[in-house]
Amino acid sequence: MPKLLIVDDEPNLLYSLKKALRSDSLEVVTAETARDGIDKVRELNPDVVILDVRLPDMSGLDAFSEIATIDSRLPVIMITAYSTMETAIEATKRGAYEYLLKPVPFDQLRGAVQRALEIRRGESPTGRSEANDGVASEGLMVGQSPAMQEVYKAIGRIAPQDVTVLIEGESGVGKELLAQVIYHYSRRSQGPFLAINCAAIPEPLLESELFGHERGAFTGAADLRVGKFQQVDGGTLLLDEIGDMPLAAQAKVLRVLQDGSFERVGSNKTLRANVRVIAATNQNLEELVEEGLFRRDLYYRLKVFAIRLPPLRERLDDLALLLDYFIRQFNQELGKNVRSVSPEAMALLRQHPWPGNVRELQSAVKYALVHAVSDTIVPECLPPSCQVSPDAGVPTALPDGSFHVAEYARNLLDAGEDDIYRRVHCEVDRILLPEIIERVGGNQVLASQLLGIARSTLRGRISDLGMTIAKRVLPDSGRGD
Repeated sequence: MPKLLIVDDEPNLLYSLKKALRSDSLEVVTAETARDGIDKVRELNPDVVILDVRLPDMSGLDAFSEIATIDSRLPVIMITAYSTMETAIEATKRGAYEYLLKPVPFDQLRGAVQRALEIRRGESPTGRSEANDGVASEGLMVGQSPAMQEVYKAIGRIAPQDVTVLIEGESGVGKELLAQVIYHYSRRSQGPFLAINCAAIPEPLLESELFGHERGAFTGAADLRVGKFQQVDGGTLLLDEIGDMPLAAQAKVLRVLQDGSFERVGSNKTLRANVRVIAATNQNLEELVEEGLFRRDLYYRLKVFAIRLPPLRERLDDLALLLDYFIRQFNQELGKNVRSVSPEAMALLRQHPWPGNVRELQSAVKYALVHAVSDTIVPECLPPSCQVSPDAGVPTALPDGSFHVAEYARNLLDAGEDDIYRRVHCEVDRILLPEIIERVGGNQVLASQLLGIARSTLRGRISDLGMTIAKRVLPDSGRGD
């Protein structure tokens, strides 16, 4: 009969788990200390282990490493009531089969045990990798929500593997921060890390930034320049906003990913660089591929492993943790002593849609601390955009459903609002963009041409408004994808 070993120092929990998981087809044994658990692994040869992270005599992570030396194929499910980013990543990195937060629903735990038993019966390796020593800087990423736990597990799986990673997520979710965490837990953590924003550098200069140039290669090239790929040789390079990279530069990046070779601008001499590339984007690269704006072969090369970083509105369970983290950070910077957020202010913050995600929250906390006059953040301390719930506040349209800029501006002024220019433009975009995009069948290239703005600008406004674009073929003109 298959055996399940549960190692936890809480007698009541041990009793409950044993009662819930034991069956006619599964024997359950228990241990209250890490050492007792390790001894039982050696003596009883269990098929699955449930292991608490915090044990009285030894860290669960250290106990896991010892168990792995006894049986490297033994599936271990780690559970904890005190999750941090570091333990979640480290547990997954060491090869834990699953990492769950207490209180774990019995159905979820029973399902994880059943899947682990199936792996054990098939004698499939669990994909463990050697752990690197070292501790991550405190607070690199903040969050304990289920969505963030999945991100931490993904980091643990991919960080030790020297492959390309694609990070997908909206603006402001922390994609560069995630890239730094992957770098920290990688085998290249002692090498350099550089980030380059492909959307912030003019197209004629981007290739020079990436690959360098020879003296006299173009007007203004007075000296030889070493590019980012050469600077970061042996380390990690983040290509942020890679969806905005010109096609010519995409071809050269593809070559580096394929064989590590490139030439400086103005040179025929082939250079080589050993660089791990992490790419990040807030765009739909697959959609850009279909529109001919992104190379299909580069897209497949980048998406060896993809991590989606969720927007703040999808992980509001982390709001209190993030607020506490930013308050402590800015208290020190601003010389404040704010300790809490009032229930009324917290309610407003939870209702806010957070189009700017964590970056917007960071700015909102700093604004609130500057305006706080006590040790508590109250609604009056919050930025104006956070003080009004989505269903209240200044009307965006007249009673007949139309929108008049002058009328809306007067309403904002009468309400004592600020940031009027941006808010008026947002309301205009909210009406104008759907009309234009509907007219061109969802084709953003045609929409940007009609509007007379850059496509990257259009994409940014669509993202800020939280719009979803559905494409269709235009029956009359034949335009579309």
